[in-house]
Amino acid sequence: MRVKKVGNIAMNPIRLAVVGLGRAGYGMHINDELKNRHDKFKITAVCDIIEERRTQVANMFDGCKPYASIEELLLDDDVEMVAIATRSCDHFAHASAALAAGKSVFLEKPMCTNYQDAAELIKISEKPGSPKLYVRHNRRFEENFTYIKDIINSGLLGEVFEINISRSAYSRRDDWQTLRRFGGGQLLNWGPHLIDQGLQFAAGQYTRLWGDIRKTVAAGDCEDHVKISFTGINKILVNITISGGMSLGIPDYQVYGTRGSLEIRAGNIRLKYINPNQILESPVANPETPGASFTPPKTFAVTEELDWTVEDIPCKTEDLSVIWDYLYASFRENEPFPITLAEAGMVAKLISEVKKQSEFTQGDK
Repeated sequence: MRVKKVGNIAMNPIRLAVVGLGRAGYGMHINDELKNRHDKFKITAVCDIIEERRTQVANMFDGCKPYASIEELLLDDDVEMVAIATRSCDHFAHASAALAAGKSVFLEKPMCTNYQDAAELIKISEKPGSPKLYVRHNRRFEENFTYIKDIINSGLLGEVFEINISRSAYSRRDDWQTLRRFGGGQLLNWGPHLIDQGLQFAAGQYTRLWGDIRKTVAAGDCEDHVKISFTGINKILVNITISGGMSLGIPDYQVYGTRGSLEIRAGNIRLKYINPNQILESPVANPETPGASFTPPKTFAVTEELDWTVEDIPCKTEDLSVIWDYLYASFRENEPFPITLAEAGMVAKLISEVKKQSEFTQGDK
């Protein structure tokens, strides 16, 4: 790691500590998303159990202090907010300790490994005078997701009745996220991202829920194949697939409406819809027996001409780092944070319910 100084902090930056300097804490937060936000965030402390990591990263920033434990870091009066990017199994303990120490928290997903802990964190953060708690559901700002929401709201596809969300590949993964004792498994890895999106499509809550999780090709003792279906309070059926066992992948998104469909696959958006100016009369069922030839007009085949349009649009390059701008605006300027704690709690609740439904999670397999 090449060491360089970052200076010229301006305005009123949040004095931020990053706990956990792995793929998320260093690779995403520090080395990518915060690089051009020195006017909004000043990294004043870092924490990691690996000495080399914490020393090298601390040397990148003027006045940044390295800590070997979160307990030491939380005694630092110069820290206003703690970004927690430790292993999933530590999220509740680290976030609750930070809140108790008077530090606001920006918590990496999953919020917690179970709903009970997530609900307790929300309860702690909602006490009068408590520091603020934010949950990093950054896929809420994915370009494809926001584009789909705009298309649905436009009415171009008619009344949407089903949405499929997927992330699929073939991966014999072998890191800590394949181990249950660390809070591993795809239900807690990609799960919070896609479940959060699915709940947004479902108007925030669900009625019926079904889930199944299985271990296929990854190492460890956790699930790498997840299937979830739920019905939103708006009657939209949401299906979620997350799999590391699919050598032939499936589209990331499929949206089905009464006047058209949308699919996103391999960086391309495809739309097929009926001309918005074409008026469709309600079809009338014919109780008679179809003609012997099964061709119009004595048949079940519809004879009306539909004016279809097919569009192919390249996906935009996504920039999920905008969540830091919302974080700054909420903390410094009292603006509402787009991901509410109630929404984050609902994600954790759904995950816990899917776990309960699966025999695999009960240790039977």
